[in-house]
Amino acid sequence: MRYGIYLPNFGPYGEARALAELARDAEGAGWDGFFIWDHIVGEAGLPTVDPWVGLAAAAMTTSRIRLGTTVTPLPRRRPWKLARETASLDRLSGGRLILGVGIGLGQAEWDDLGEQTDPHIRGAMLDEGLDVLTGLWTGLPFSYNGEHYHVREACFRPTPIQQPRIPIWVGGWWPTRAPFRRAARWDGVFPLASDWDRSPARYREIRDFVRAARGNDTPFDVVAMGVSPDDPAERAAMMAAYAAVGVTWWLELIAPYRFGEDDLGKQPWPVDDLRAAVLQGPPK
Repeated sequence: MRYGIYLPNFGPYGEARALAELARDAEGAGWDGFFIWDHIVGEAGLPTVDPWVGLAAAAMTTSRIRLGTTVTPLPRRRPWKLARETASLDRLSGGRLILGVGIGLGQAEWDDLGEQTDPHIRGAMLDEGLDVLTGLWTGLPFSYNGEHYHVREACFRPTPIQQPRIPIWVGGWWPTRAPFRRAARWDGVFPLASDWDRSPARYREIRDFVRAARGNDTPFDVVAMGVSPDDPAERAAMMAAYAAVGVTWWLELIAPYRFGEDDLGKQPWPVDDLRAAVLQGPPK
C-alpha cells in the first residue's frame, strides 16, 4: 500500500508557494503522494490557488512523490484545456501525475457560476470529457462528435510521459452505482460514502463491485481517505486491515476536519499541527 497526503487548495494552502513547500516536506518525510482538492471558489471565501499552478510549483520542489487532484470536476473544465494542463504537468514532473475526476458538487461552483446543475448531465459530460481527454493525450489527429463536446482533427503535442496514459481515478459517493461503473473503465476508484462508513468492509464491498464491473482481475487502485490513529500499534493494525481488503493507497487528511472542526472558515487553522502530521511521515 502507498501513502499520500490529501489537503485543500485553499486556506493556508491557497498559495502555490505554500503547496510547494509542503510537498517538499512530504517527500522528505517519506510520503508517496501529494494530492490536493480542485476548487475554483474556496470555502467561506478563503484564499484559493489554481490546482494546476499549485501542482506545477510542487513538481519543481520534488523529484519522487506522485502528484494529483482528488478530484477534478471535469464537467466544469474544458477537456482540451485540461488535456494541455495535465500533459504539461506530467512532463514537468517527469511522469508523476495522477488525475482524479468526478462530477463535482456544491452550489458555489455550479449554480452560482452558471455551470450545469443537473448531476445526470454532468455524468454524461464527464464520460465524454474523459474520451476527449484521453484522445488528445495520444498526440495523434483526433476527432470527436458527442452530445456535449466536439473536436475536429485536433493534434496535441507533446504527449504525456506516462503511457498508455496518465492514470485516472474516478471519485463517487457510495452506494450510488454509476460513478463506480465509470471507475471500472479507468485506473482507480476514490470512494466516499453517504453514511461516512469508511470501514475496511466497505472498501471490500466497493472493490468487489468495481472488479465485477471491470470483468477481469487486472490491477486497479482503491483509494481510502481518513485520519490515522496516533498510537503506532493502532495505526499499523488499521493500515494492515485496509491493505487486506485491496486498498492500494491511503490518503491522510491534512485539514481542520482531522481535529473535528467543521467550520473551515473559523480561524486560525491549526497549521503547525497539520504540518507536524506531514513531517511525522506515513502511517506505515
